[in-house]
Amino acid sequence: MTTFRRRVAEWRLPYLRPAVIGFPQWFPKAIIFDSPQEATMAFPHLQQPSFLLASLKADSINKPFAQRCQDLVKVIEDFPAKELHTIFPWLVESIFGSLDGILIGWNLRCLQGRMNPVEYNIAMEFLDPGGPMMKLVYKLQAEDYKFDFPVSYLPGPVKASIQERVLPDSPLYHNKVQFPPTGGLGLNLALNPFEYYIFFFALSLITQKPLPVSLHVRTSDCAYFILVDRYLSWFLPTEGSVPPPLSSSPGGTSPSPAPRTPAMPFASYGLHHTSLLKRHISHQTSVNADPASHEIWRSETLLQVFVEMWLHHYSLEMYQKMQSPHAKLEVLHYRLSVSSALHSPAQPSLQALHAYQESFTPTEEHVLVVRLLLKHLHAFANSLKPEQASPSTHSHATSPLEEFKRAAVPRFVQQKLYLFLQHCFGHWPLDASFRAVLEMWLSYLQPWRYAPEKQAQSSDSQPRCVSEKWAPFVQENLLMYTKLFVGFLNRALRTDLVSPKNALMVFRVAKVFAQPNLAEMIQKGEQLFLEPELVIPHRQHRLFTAPTVTGSFLSPWPPAVTDASFKVKSHVYGLEGQDCKYTPMFGPEVRTLLSEAQLAQLTFALGTTQDENGKKQLPDCIVGDDGLILTPLGRYQIINGLRRFEIEYQGDSELQPIRSYEIPSLVRALFRLSSTINRRFAGQMVALCSRDDFLGSFCRYHLTEPVLANRHLLSPVGRRQVANHARGPRLSLRFLGSYRTLLSLLLVFFVASLFCIGPLPCSLLLVLGYLLYAMAMTLLTERGKLHQL
Repeated sequence: MTTFRRRVAEWRLPYLRPAVIGFPQWFPKAIIFDSPQEATMAFPHLQQPSFLLASLKADSINKPFAQRCQDLVKVIEDFPAKELHTIFPWLVESIFGSLDGILIGWNLRCLQGRMNPVEYNIAMEFLDPGGPMMKLVYKLQAEDYKFDFPVSYLPGPVKASIQERVLPDSPLYHNKVQFPPTGGLGLNLALNPFEYYIFFFALSLITQKPLPVSLHVRTSDCAYFILVDRYLSWFLPTEGSVPPPLSSSPGGTSPSPAPRTPAMPFASYGLHHTSLLKRHISHQTSVNADPASHEIWRSETLLQVFVEMWLHHYSLEMYQKMQSPHAKLEVLHYRLSVSSALHSPAQPSLQALHAYQESFTPTEEHVLVVRLLLKHLHAFANSLKPEQASPSTHSHATSPLEEFKRAAVPRFVQQKLYLFLQHCFGHWPLDASFRAVLEMWLSYLQPWRYAPEKQAQSSDSQPRCVSEKWAPFVQENLLMYTKLFVGFLNRALRTDLVSPKNALMVFRVAKVFAQPNLAEMIQKGEQLFLEPELVIPHRQHRLFTAPTVTGSFLSPWPPAVTDASFKVKSHVYGLEGQDCKYTPMFGPEVRTLLSEAQLAQLTFALGTTQDENGKKQLPDCIVGDDGLILTPLGRYQIINGLRRFEIEYQGDSELQPIRSYEIPSLVRALFRLSSTINRRFAGQMVALCSRDDFLGSFCRYHLTEPVLANRHLLSPVGRRQVANHARGPRLSLRFLGSYRTLLSLLLVFFVASLFCIGPLPCSLLLVLGYLLYAMAMTLLTERGKLHQL
């Protein structure tokens, strides 16, 4: 890695007033030193913990970005850890922003190389996993400093459980919860420098405000996205081992964090998984341990933090459905007739489940970063050599990194990713932006795409066959394939498939699941899950078995078929609970969703089929207590414009909203005029309409409207509230406020002018013509009423 160009920094103290620090009045206000270290040596009585911090804060305001980074590099190199630990929390916050989202820091999510090349290159070099910032982290790590991180900014499920004194299932939080002293406020986690740095880095994706819609930023080009990729490639390498940390002293290394005593007793809703590193070292018989075993904790910590901060978010109903993994395994233990003499762990408090309320909506940027994590994890896990990937060759001599590659996805990622995907499938808007979630899901379903031994594309462009070596992955992730596929189908039926973007998503899913041999693997996994429980022999649950000195927690045991069945059942019950009702993907219920009968019905709906009254058919619906209820097919017909309800205004015609073909100001003026006439001559109009002669019929034709109860009401609510009485006679002039009426009158006057007919004679002819039309309609109306009687 290239290093920053070093330059002797000017250490200015313009903000120190002589009267404040005890200097005489003639002392210069600006003092220039060759280095910050020389400044502190010149004034030993000023070597306060806040002196360096105050200087850097002043520089962050007065100096440009490039100069500030050069000064920080010099400070990190020259100052001891005793001085640096006071500036570390401020520096981390100034880079990644505050946890409340108010301060944006360096705004890495918007920083792009093609827009700001100078700032981009400086920031990337400074934050590189082998750069100055990480060197500061390792410098503080060697001195075993701890930094408080507020629990209130953790993901909702974690925060809720810790506040209820229920320790989360992730080992990331074990022995780290610190309670405030008497009178103090808030819970904190005591984190080492590496954990503190990665916590802030991961949470900056969540806590910072979403990018404005007007700002078109390509996520894959941003500094944050590229830093995530660099950190994953550095700490989860697909080739070789994890590079050792940069050390400030020759031959020195940063020790792995030592276990500490918990501050208070906790119940845990998860198994107390010890670190892979600690388990491996405790089981080694050789004194000379693998050097990588001292550094694997960084890889494990990085992955756990990313998973906890990015995936440990879901809705309340999903959180309430989750139960203690202890209870899940005990029920599974009973279902599979597996006997063991294990002690029963303490049951967690269930108050946290009901107290949890988190309104979390992931952004498209968040989903793209998670997809990057999943793609790299597949490449990381698939980088095992064939002889190391086989369980039969696994022994105590396997390096911690190889052991971590096998356990990374199933142990740390699978459960939280499944819940995260379910949350996205259920809460994401029904638009084309769901493509990001879809591609994230499909990336996880296809680990063979990221395997080093990629098959060559055949010459006839046929899809590649999925190798049988991936059958265990498909079986142990069965719900990822089956339940989420059904969820996608239900979602697709509610979207507008006429849109090319929505249709493309359906095509993408169909193309993935149509890969040769994949459907057979999924069907085999379902058969293993539905296999009768009595065929499984009497044996001990290996997840509860402590590994021996010569064994491993992943050591194999026969028989192979029942072992696969046990893994599938453990996967399903572990994610859905012991009372789950599994719907087979190849069962009759799912087949009826894009079946031949429904396809024929949809095809039939595409036509212009007429009902017996000559009108188009209504959308498919059923009759309920409150009227018609749309079926899924009916929703599909409405969304895609195949059928619709005939909607018409059924209230007071004078009070209906102003239409687009009306002049608003003229309609309001005519309404006020007609209302005035109706109030002044109401009695006379009632008397005229009450007459039994032709004049009464003529007035009723113009001054009354049909009874509202005689109309065909479609709304069940309106049907209950409608009144069966007619309104009194009134005059309505609203028709004169229509563009159509006015244009028709202008056209008539224009044609009349061509025949040398003036406006006044033309108006008289119009009135006479209308009177003749109204008299004819009056006679027809009265004759119709007589026939009805």
